[in-house]
Amino acid sequence: MRATDIIIKKRDHGELTQEEIEFFVDGFTKDEIPDYQVSAWAMAVLLNGMTARETTDLTMAMAKSGQILDLSDVVDINVDKHSSGGVGDKTSLVVMPLVAACGLPCGKMSGRGLGFSGGTIDKLESIPGYRVNLTVKEFKRQLAKHGIVLTGQSQDLAPADGKLYKLRDVTGTVESLPLIASSIMSKKIASGANAIVLDVKVGRGAFMKTIDKARELGNLMVDIGKLAGREVVALLSDMNQPLGEAVGNSLEVKEAIDTLHGRGPTDFREHCLHVSSHMLVLGHKAINLKAGRVMAEQALASGAGFEKFRELVSSQGGDVSFLDDPEKFPKAKFVKTVVSPRDGYVSLVDAEVIGVASVNLGAGRAKKTDDIDHAVGFIIHQKVGNTIKKGQPLFTVHANDAKKLDAAVNDVTKAFEYSTKPFQPLPLFY
Repeated sequence: MRATDIIIKKRDHGELTQEEIEFFVDGFTKDEIPDYQVSAWAMAVLLNGMTARETTDLTMAMAKSGQILDLSDVVDINVDKHSSGGVGDKTSLVVMPLVAACGLPCGKMSGRGLGFSGGTIDKLESIPGYRVNLTVKEFKRQLAKHGIVLTGQSQDLAPADGKLYKLRDVTGTVESLPLIASSIMSKKIASGANAIVLDVKVGRGAFMKTIDKARELGNLMVDIGKLAGREVVALLSDMNQPLGEAVGNSLEVKEAIDTLHGRGPTDFREHCLHVSSHMLVLGHKAINLKAGRVMAEQALASGAGFEKFRELVSSQGGDVSFLDDPEKFPKAKFVKTVVSPRDGYVSLVDAEVIGVASVNLGAGRAKKTDDIDHAVGFIIHQKVGNTIKKGQPLFTVHANDAKKLDAAVNDVTKAFEYSTKPFQPLPLFY
């Protein structure tokens, strides 16, 4: 069996066998198949797709490329959540502590930024000292002791996906539905989650641009989960405009802290409470979504959620003084607020344009070797449906380079469109 033959078969619309998929994934994991061949194969998958059976085989091959974590000796149930990627989506930083504060263990492996979509691990690394490279032994010990873990993808768990994840970001293959589904589910299966809430984004700032495509991805991941013996629920949530106000790593951490103190943007807070409710039901802590909502709201109002976040950061070596005093986070050299040029109603706040602009500022990666600038990003002051007056703030840019500042102002100004008539706000969930 040769890697070249497998690439050609997929290029020519062939259906790969389980053996071919396992051979390819195993060879890539062991560095016997080079990046350039895997890049060609990924492009063929993007262009020609995979059957549900191929996608499930790919998922299991990537999960089995390393250790599959068994957490049954640590907790009775481990509930995870995963977002398919968006702009301003710092949900895990709020949801995981809220759910863990309700007594439901949450151990999660998260990824880095992919394309214009931010990554939870990049955000957490803006907290000095925070360790994102826990070993499996440390993962289990922390879950047993604290009931919460938020770490990067261990080399021991789904290593094939970790390698493919980086390649997808720089080869134009991020949007492939089979690669998205297998990437997400291989991590979830490998990391020992019994129950999983999938937050599938849909819209301009998501990899799935239409509700039909998002539903297709959601159904595919639910089916994979069921075949692997997991309880899975998929939610479809809007990503036509950024979630919350902050876009950029430390800016988003500060917004999560604000939200855990009972403040924060209304849409982001509501989103977190809704996802938390589903997790509590799936984890058998709440009998229905209404009861789950009450539990999550109590954890937020009492401050238990914020204390659990402090516990998480402290247990992974992070400096909790940054949580207690968010002004300690590094500030960008240049901060500029852009105002509305007219009266009217906001009809568009294009999440993709803003996401791409944040990458160009340095908040994300154009290539896999790029460093992240944790201080840069945007605060988006308006939502679709808002009434706007000339001179009111539209967005604020945080930049460390004067030329990048000017480019960001120019780009993000184009993300806004206006209507002379009242415009309907966007739903949070479909």
